Amino acid sequence: MPNHPDQDTPAFQQGWAAALQAVRAWHESRAKQALVQSRRSRFPKNLEREAEFHRQSAELIIALSPDDV
Repeated sequence: MPNHPDQDTPAFQQGWAAALQAVRAWHESRAKQALVQSRRSRFPKNLEREAEFHRQSAELIIALSPDDV
């Protein structure tokens, strides 16, 4: 996908950074929620896997660029 001229504007860059922070925060909160649920569950493995997925997603989100989407 070619670069769009709008991607170089400060407003776009600020919006992109804010969107990545929001997605990362969401994944981190879902990971914490799944871990808490796994401690209360009789069958915690699925919830532990879900928490690990969200933790890894939160780490990978920061590496995204507008060209990746």
